Amino acid sequence: MLKPVSLYIGLRYTRTRKRNVFVSFVSVISMLGITLGVLAMIVVLSVINGSTTVMRSETLKSVPHALIEIAGDAGSWQELARLYASQTGIESVAPFLQGEAWVRHQGRDRFVSLRGIDAASELAVLDGVSASLGQLMTQLENADNGMILGSRLARDLGIFSNQSVSVTPLRSLLRRSLDDAKGFSVLGAADFGFYGNESVALVQLEQARELFGDQRVQLRVKVEDVFDAAAIVERASLNLGLEDQVRVIPWNESQRNLFDALRMEKMLTGFMLLMIVLIGAVNIVSTLVMVVADKGADIAILRTMGASKAAIMGIFIVQGSLAGLLGVIIGTVVGVLAALNLTGIAAGFENLINTILAPERLYMISYLRAELIWSDVLIIASAALLISFLATLYPAYRAARVQPAELLRYE
Repeated sequence: MLKPVSLYIGLRYTRTRKRNVFVSFVSVISMLGITLGVLAMIVVLSVINGSTTVMRSETLKSVPHALIEIAGDAGSWQELARLYASQTGIESVAPFLQGEAWVRHQGRDRFVSLRGIDAASELAVLDGVSASLGQLMTQLENADNGMILGSRLARDLGIFSNQSVSVTPLRSLLRRSLDDAKGFSVLGAADFGFYGNESVALVQLEQARELFGDQRVQLRVKVEDVFDAAAIVERASLNLGLEDQVRVIPWNESQRNLFDALRMEKMLTGFMLLMIVLIGAVNIVSTLVMVVADKGADIAILRTMGASKAAIMGIFIVQGSLAGLLGVIIGTVVGVLAALNLTGIAAGFENLINTILAPERLYMISYLRAELIWSDVLIIASAALLISFLATLYPAYRAARVQPAELLRYE
């Protein structure tokens, strides 16, 4: 079977020979470096993806998919809620009124984000509603001065169910007045996610309006596709002719700082791990430089037999790229398998550590979530292949510049 000369000779040069064992060893090291780099990038970025998903789900326990800020001439919130709920892509709409307040209980106090809600419609716009939260919402709907606290906030204040707290709006504190303080009975604590448990308190909408005065009621929206929340609600506003009377704030804009930081962390982590691949690529360069020096006579003979400079370059590009290709394939396969089974691997490692070092089970690492995104795998593999290919160009160029007459003069 006919093969291209560059491919045939390049593959033959990759075979181990007794007189260049060191070169073969360096070539294996370069392949392992690329394998390790690709493996580490896939696993670590999958862990970051899993952490981002967890943070997003926790955030959406208290942050709506989108907020609609209503201008003064847009009409009543009841009518707007009905209109938006009828639009394509929107699952439910609920009113809310939110402000900063000071909560006191038996000598302890905290500044909280006090949210007035319509308990009947609030459950429909929340993600991950538990049975206990549903019961608390039912109690809030029927209570005169009920309040639901975030679990961490309730713990910090030392509050249990049916205890009373005093709530003072922030604007009253700024006026150094406690005249607007109002008493509430805590119905219980709920899980509002990582970023709401220590700062969120819920009361009925009308009671929040009494505290915050003429502050305008806004709308919380739940959509079918959380990643397309802004487009869905803005399209609904356009259909209703309200694009100039309302302002749409999707969750990824209201929480921009958090998720921008997570994206930046992913990019910087990927860049740092890419250095492992670059180290493997440097080893490819050094390996090919040694091969070029070792095969100088062979190169000269090939040139005298009519091989072009491009053919000589192709030989060493094939030889160097093969190490990179094998490293990428092995690293990708192992990395994907590790990412898909990371929770089980972490649990097994935890059990091993606890068995050997800590029978009291002090080492708890099994809760490690990974989310494999195939586009990340494709980008990682492509970047590693490109780096491996570029690493072969300089040694191949040096091989192509070999002068046959100079090398064969003394042969």
